[in-house]
Amino acid sequence: MYHILYNPMASKGKCGKDFAQIAKHLEEKGIEYIAHATEYAGHAIEIARELSSGENEINLLVIGGDGTFSEVLNGIEDFSKVNVGFIPCGTGNDYARKAGISTKTIDTLERILNGKVEYTDFIQLNGRRCLNVAGAGMDVDVLVRYSTMKAFFGKIKYYASLIDVLTHLKFHKAKITIDGKEEEHSVFLVAVANGTFIGGGMPISPNSDINDGLMDVVVVDEIAPSKVLPLLIKFLAGGKHVNEPCTTTYKVKECKVEILDEGKIQVDGEVLDNKVIDAKIVSNTLKVIR
Repeated sequence: MYHILYNPMASKGKCGKDFAQIAKHLEEKGIEYIAHATEYAGHAIEIARELSSGENEINLLVIGGDGTFSEVLNGIEDFSKVNVGFIPCGTGNDYARKAGISTKTIDTLERILNGKVEYTDFIQLNGRRCLNVAGAGMDVDVLVRYSTMKAFFGKIKYYASLIDVLTHLKFHKAKITIDGKEEEHSVFLVAVANGTFIGGGMPISPNSDINDGLMDVVVVDEIAPSKVLPLLIKFLAGGKHVNEPCTTTYKVKECKVEILDEGKIQVDGEVLDNKVIDAKIVSNTLKVIR
């Protein structure tokens, strides 16, 4: 028996079509399932909370993108009661890309049906959980611009937002505490990462490992405007920005980032008004079906 959670309207209806494929495949194999379609933002949190609060252990298939996956993580009440199988159908699929999960729906379903349950890491923040990447700086400015841009769609809209932000570049003041050491920075960006990718495949934290019991902190300090484009090219070319003098990386179990100006933070692609990322890695808790 499987519970299936999906957003029928996500990715312009693609997730609904993927659910139909999955349902047909399960029925042909004689495998029982119960479907749970989300109806509004945050509904996946409520469904995951209810399903993980019962007496019995369940297998939960989640059909969606990074936002749906993040909602499910934040909804789980009792981690011992739920095994999660992720089936990506979003626009970016950044967590799935790092986790090596195929976007070929039936292939991924078959891997889950024949897979085994293993633990994977996530980040516990102040008041919520993060599956992929939390951060501040340029990437958040891009998301804010993306939300207001009326032209373009999908990845083209994201890159148009990126160009606009870089054209009107600003650096952000941040206080970063790692291993008890507190420093103030003027940052181009800072990422607190379990995964590697943001924005549909941009490797912000190339050295991350979602199963190593550590999170990666990537701090890119303020640089001369003339160096931004070369740095961005290295960023897109496999995450080579981490080798530049302006970049410092850490592997830690805990850290804290406080934004000291008008900037905001993002968690798994969702922009928050909160200005503090108080993070610690959590291992041996979230069970996924590989």
